[in-house]
Amino acid sequence: MKLIDVENKAQWDEFVKSHEEANFLQSWDFYEFHKSRGKKVVRRAAMEDEKIVGVYAGVVETAKRGRYMAIAGGPIIDWKDRKLVDAVFDDIREQGLKLGCVFVRVRPQLELSNKSLKLMNDLGLKRAPMYLSVEFAGVLDLKKSEEEILAGASQGFRRKLRKAAKNAIEITADTEDTSIKEFCKLEKLHAERQKYVAFSGDFLKKQFEAFRKGGEVLVYTARKDDEVLAQNFMIFYGPEASYHYGVSSELGTKYSAAPLLHMEAMEEARKRGCIRYNLWGIVEPDETSHRFYGVSEFKRSFGCSELRYTPAHDMVLKPLSYQKTKLVETARKRIRHV
Repeated sequence: MKLIDVENKAQWDEFVKSHEEANFLQSWDFYEFHKSRGKKVVRRAAMEDEKIVGVYAGVVETAKRGRYMAIAGGPIIDWKDRKLVDAVFDDIREQGLKLGCVFVRVRPQLELSNKSLKLMNDLGLKRAPMYLSVEFAGVLDLKKSEEEILAGASQGFRRKLRKAAKNAIEITADTEDTSIKEFCKLEKLHAERQKYVAFSGDFLKKQFEAFRKGGEVLVYTARKDDEVLAQNFMIFYGPEASYHYGVSSELGTKYSAAPLLHMEAMEEARKRGCIRYNLWGIVEPDETSHRFYGVSEFKRSFGCSELRYTPAHDMVLKPLSYQKTKLVETARKRIRHV
């Protein structure tokens, strides 16, 4: 077995997409987005008999608290093959040291269990003080028909759909520059209303452009009387359709536009062969004071299953420097209530 850099997009994506648990977090184009922002990226594959048997992609982040590599949603490997797992994590350590990282943060695409936590511990990783990508998600099974999904949704969700249908709302889905510009504009207004820090227009546009090149993104827009009510930034990659970002206006909330966007996106996902619709982050039902409680209840109204990923763990490469990271991030987590 040997670990090599990968330069072939088709080879990479073919392997990642062949794994049912995978999503865009380990896609080729997600790391093209990181590169467009001036980040150093790593794409490595474990080879056996000239065939790929495992991959991981990471991005190097430079922060005041220390340089680190982030591997979200990876590695993509057979976790039961301990020889392969050890080889990949040895390579992760080697790459992290080569790049001068204080630590490597890994949030594996592995469902949470006592067994998964023991594996992280056996590999010498420590529970990270901060998350890396979503660890608790709402997921819909797209092997179910639309009728079956609606039957499992809440009465409130079905009522919103009926209300939206009466309001003559127009739904479009495209990859036009005008749509992402509208999304950036609406996101700023949405952030002001919901009191969170909006992504920069440059960040969103570069991400959109990276996925557009691979035909993996659509911006869904709900309009009434030519006014934008709500928009969803959807990514379709391999087995999963991802509700990446969503924004709405006050009028959009009044007219219940958002559920219509999701039903349209689910139909497209089925056409593309996706088997899973990931609504992404949710919080516990009893966390009523959490800032994501409201949106979590909206996602639960779909009747989604709840998927818990193994949380982010750190491979510590420079213990003394890492202590600073741990102190800063622990304080930040407490302040941000996340």
